Amino acid sequence: MTLEILPITELPEFREGDDIAAILAEPLLAAGFRSGDVVVVTQKVVSKAEGRVVAASPGERDALIARETRRVVARRGDIVITETHHGFVCANAGVDESNIEAGMVSLLPEDPDASAERIREGLLENTGTDAAVLITDTFGRPWRNGLVNVAIGCSGIPALVDLRGSADAGGRALEATIVAVADEIAAASGLAMGKADRVPAVIVRGLQMPATPHGTAADLVRPPGEDMFRFSPLTSISTRRTIRSFGPGNVPREAIEEAVSAACTAPAPHHSKPWLFVTVDTETGRRALLGAMTSAWRRDLESDGTPIGTIERRLSASDVLLGTAPSLMVPLVRTDDSHPYPDSERSQAEREMFLLSAGAAIQNLLLGLHAQGLASAWVSSTLFCKEETREALDLDEGWLPMGAIAIGWPPDDLPLPRPEVDLTDFLEYR
Repeated sequence: MTLEILPITELPEFREGDDIAAILAEPLLAAGFRSGDVVVVTQKVVSKAEGRVVAASPGERDALIARETRRVVARRGDIVITETHHGFVCANAGVDESNIEAGMVSLLPEDPDASAERIREGLLENTGTDAAVLITDTFGRPWRNGLVNVAIGCSGIPALVDLRGSADAGGRALEATIVAVADEIAAASGLAMGKADRVPAVIVRGLQMPATPHGTAADLVRPPGEDMFRFSPLTSISTRRTIRSFGPGNVPREAIEEAVSAACTAPAPHHSKPWLFVTVDTETGRRALLGAMTSAWRRDLESDGTPIGTIERRLSASDVLLGTAPSLMVPLVRTDDSHPYPDSERSQAEREMFLLSAGAAIQNLLLGLHAQGLASAWVSSTLFCKEETREALDLDEGWLPMGAIAIGWPPDDLPLPRPEVDLTDFLEYR
C-alpha cells in the first residue's frame, strides 16, 4: 500500500457562516478528488466557520476554559489538563490562541462528529464524490513529549478497527489489538499541515480500509470504567466525592484488596498496623449486621426522646445507603499496642493517636477506591453501636468499629465537580 498526502493550498481565511464543503470543492477537484480519499480538515477551520472563535482577555480565557471543562484531570502551576464535554483529554479544554487574530481564542466545535458528517454530505453534493472526512486537532500525550494530530471528528470510515481474533504475520491470534485508524490518518496528515504553512486541509489517498461499519471520533474516547489513569494523584484526592447511590455491578475483590493495601500505608504509632477491614459479602451477614445496628440506633434515639418520625427517616436513609450498596465494609482499630502511662492525660493522648491513624487509613482506603473508578460513602453508624457490631462480625472486644463504608460503581448522574476551595478560612502562614 502506498499513501499520498496532498496539501490543499491557496484557501481563503475562513469566517463564521462559511460553507466549508463548498469552499473546498474546487481545490479538491483540482487535486483529482476521488472516491476512497480521506479529506482531513483542521479544527481551527471548523471552529471559525461555526462561530466558535470569541474575544477573550486573559481573565476571560480562564473562564472559557472552565466553561469548556467537564473535569480537571491534572494541574501543575499554569498548566491544566482537562476533559472536555466531548470526552477529549487535552490542555486547556482545547481553548487555543494560535492561527487566529490577536485577542481572540478558538473553542472546539460543539459536536465535531456532526461537523464531519455535514462536510462529507456537502462534498458529495458539490463534487459528486463520496469520501471520508476527518476533523483534527493537535493534542499532547501522556508519557511522550511533543504534539500529534488526532481525530476529533470522523465520518465515512471506521475510527477503530478491531483485529482481535485475526492472525499476525506468524499466525498467532491477536488478543488485544484494536487500531485507532482515524488517529493514525490524522497523525499522518499533520506532516503536511505545519502550524505556519497555511494548509488547513489535505487529502490522504491510497488507504485500504477493511469492510467494517463507519464510526465516529467518539468511539476513540475510552469509557471511564476502562480508564486506568483517569486522574493525576493530586487531582484524585480533591475530586473524590461521597456518593449515596450506586450504579449496577459487583465490586471486584481485587479492587477491595488494592484499596486496603493503600489503607495500610497510613501512619500509625509505634510501627504498628492496628486496623482491620471487614467486608460483608453475603446477604445473610449484611442483614445481620444492619439489623443489629438498627436495633441499637432505635433504642438510643428513643431513649433520647427523638420523635418517631425522625427516627424512621434516619433509619430508612441509612438502610437504603448501607443495604443497597454492592459492597459493605466495616473498618476497625485496636489500641492494644498503646503504651500504658500512669498519667491519664498521656494515656488518652496515646489512645487518640491510634484513632487518628484509623482516620488516616480510612481516608487512604476511600482514595484507593476512587483511584480505581469506584464510588464510596463513609458513615459513622457503627461508632454508636460498637458492641452490636462486634457481635455481628464475631470479633473480640479489643476491636473498635470506626463507622461503615458503602462501596460500588458510580451512578450515571455523578455529582458535579467540587467547586474550588477558598482557602481564606483554612490556611494561615505564620
